[in-house]
Amino acid sequence: MQRHLDSKLKLHFEKYKQVLILLGSRQVGKTTLVKKIFPTGSYFLVDNEPIRKILESYDIETYKTLINKKSKEIIIDEIHLLSNPGRAVKIIYDQLEGVKIIITGSSSFHIKNKTGESLAGRKIDYNIYPLTFSEYLNQKGIEKELNFNILEKIIDDKKYKPRDQLYRFDLKSVLDGVLVYGQYPHLIDNPSDEKYLLNFVDSLIFKDILELDLIEDKKLAKDLLRLLAFQIGNLINYSELASSLKADQRTIKRYIEIFEQSFILFRLYPYSKKKRDEISKAAKIFFYDTGIRNALIGDFSDLDSRTDKGALFENFIISELIKQDSYCDANLKFYYWRTKQGSEIDVVLEKKGEIIGVEVKYKRRSVNKAFKNRYPEAKTRLITADNFF
Repeated sequence: MQRHLDSKLKLHFEKYKQVLILLGSRQVGKTTLVKKIFPTGSYFLVDNEPIRKILESYDIETYKTLINKKSKEIIIDEIHLLSNPGRAVKIIYDQLEGVKIIITGSSSFHIKNKTGESLAGRKIDYNIYPLTFSEYLNQKGIEKELNFNILEKIIDDKKYKPRDQLYRFDLKSVLDGVLVYGQYPHLIDNPSDEKYLLNFVDSLIFKDILELDLIEDKKLAKDLLRLLAFQIGNLINYSELASSLKADQRTIKRYIEIFEQSFILFRLYPYSKKKRDEISKAAKIFFYDTGIRNALIGDFSDLDSRTDKGALFENFIISELIKQDSYCDANLKFYYWRTKQGSEIDVVLEKKGEIIGVEVKYKRRSVNKAFKNRYPEAKTRLITADNFF
């Protein structure tokens, strides 16, 4: 059961003394990963009330009753549930010499806001996401080694092959399943588990957000998330969303930010050099997992019968690129490009002034030349369901 983060986490304390913080949504594999990498670590789950009470004391002597003197590694799971997680970790970090601290949390919004000052210079964050396509294939027993094929095929001229590729496995069948049911680890042994996904979006997805009192109106939040799920790959119109949901724009924007910080969705902003006819402000919405998106709209129908097949594939590719960029430290910036006349490139990658325009289409079609005409220095790619991997 390999994950891209395995080696990074294993090497963390060889390179740094700072606290290791692992952030990601619920059920994404945080606990499994830290227990695998640090098997001898003392494990504390904040969701356990006695553990929480001790950690909420913010007293080193009380902490010593919990932490074994021989412990070299301490794992504190779901730390975002503490009222002041940064303060708790700072006490352990400053007063228990030589102890390696590993903490996990589901809401980066809460952790970053509550630990920023306390742990300044004392922590290094790692993000973990639903499985990448490579991790999915590995855990399914289809591929032995992990790779960054999807990203590398785009950024490396030698690896980019615009023509359809041949594979040793039924790529279409695997891809179609992923686009409909997503890539949460639970789906490896429980494929097509609609009940799990529906329960996930109905309760688990809101558990942290509600526990942390980040959202006042649960119904509004659910309705907004569902509305956004219908709009993947589309420009967000905050005014229209507010009007449809009878809410004010500030609340809509704040809730979307919370969803983003909780690893449910992300926004892509436009690439523009301030040319008059280029869209320069409106963001597009995407979900980190297509299965979660489909659960929100209540549609698990076969891909071949769906009208949103192209949007799902686009969402899948862009989320894969963002996950792989995070894991391999490529440090790319991601945008989309669109003119007011409707010419569009689905995703633009930028690094140190070099730009790559990527069209993402489920089926092969001719490439839009408007972007290349405007930015002749840019590379362009066409990614389809037949050549992406």
